[in-house]
Amino acid sequence: MKIYTKTGDKGTTGLYTGQRVEKDSARVEAYGNVDEINSALGLARALVKNPEVRETILELQKLLMQRVMSDLASDGAPAYTSVKDVTRLEELIDSYTQRMKPLNHFIIPGDTPGAAALDVARTTTRRAERQVWRMSRQESIDDVILVVLNRLSDLCFTLARAEVEIS
Repeated sequence: MKIYTKTGDKGTTGLYTGQRVEKDSARVEAYGNVDEINSALGLARALVKNPEVRETILELQKLLMQRVMSDLASDGAPAYTSVKDVTRLEELIDSYTQRMKPLNHFIIPGDTPGAAALDVARTTTRRAERQVWRMSRQESIDDVILVVLNRLSDLCFTLARAEVEIS
């Protein structure tokens, strides 16, 4: 199988559900931004030293690929992302947070390469969240995706702290 299909040479792309849409549509922009989160998390996973943080990042990458991007690349299909995903992200945030010192100051990114990469993932997630909000004003999507992205940025921040504070 060839990697190129030539089906996108005229400015359209196929959604997961089969429809063809313009490559610069809000939907394609949204799942493209989520793809960037996944790449940023991949870089972070390659750089972090804490094995627990590395394992959590891989879990997040799977969530993004298997559910969030599938939802954003689908039009009219049943949702893959659910409230269970929000609950899992909140459990992870709480688990890491309870093992760290209370936060009483702003954090400047860059204490370690892994923490810096997680901060890039956090800001990429915030941008993706803004794009998905724009998309939601034009097309129907499940609101849980927006909550997942919001919690994901919080978790990226938490993981960056954990990379520095938890051995």
